[in-house]
Amino acid sequence: MPSALILIADGTEEMEFTITYDTLVRAGVTCTSAFVSDEKRVGDTGSYDSNPPFAKGSRGIKILPDTYFSPQASTPDKYDLLVIPGGAKGAETISSSSPVQHLVREYIKAEKYVGMICAGSLAALTSGLEKQPITSHPSVREQLKDAFEYIEEPVVVSGKLITSRGPGTTFPFAFTLVELLLGKEKREEVYGPMVFPRGTFA
Repeated sequence: MPSALILIADGTEEMEFTITYDTLVRAGVTCTSAFVSDEKRVGDTGSYDSNPPFAKGSRGIKILPDTYFSPQASTPDKYDLLVIPGGAKGAETISSSSPVQHLVREYIKAEKYVGMICAGSLAALTSGLEKQPITSHPSVREQLKDAFEYIEEPVVVSGKLITSRGPGTTFPFAFTLVELLLGKEKREEVYGPMVFPRGTFA
């Protein structure tokens, strides 16, 4: 079965992280969450208060990652999909990480999928990806619109890069990732038992 690496940091948007992770697991994708530290945590691993084992999300919800981020353990030969969620502070930490930027380029080069949602789409800019269709949360549109072909759609697929807008588009984002990895039938199989209201996206 396919595998996915989902990054998380302090300030990551909880819905974008959790809904994506959960939906992929329901589809049978093996998921690993990896915590990306910011500068405040680096070098202070001895203090629980300044370096606790959990990530504190954008709404204060504490999430326990599966592992700490390691560039060597995150390479595209080990995963089929790299996911970068949003949340302003978390997206800033993740997108400004040079090892993450390198990984984004390596995944695209290896023709593996990269999913970015909300402010997580900033990683496309900081990683120096070529101009192509993209979307994001409206709050970071100005930073992206000149470097990319900005589209205000819930989900934008451009080759191996999949981008989305925010918490409210996380389910369409996650279902798109499922379909790309496992096909439309698997998407429909996962969608049905989740009992969305009639007329909701499929």
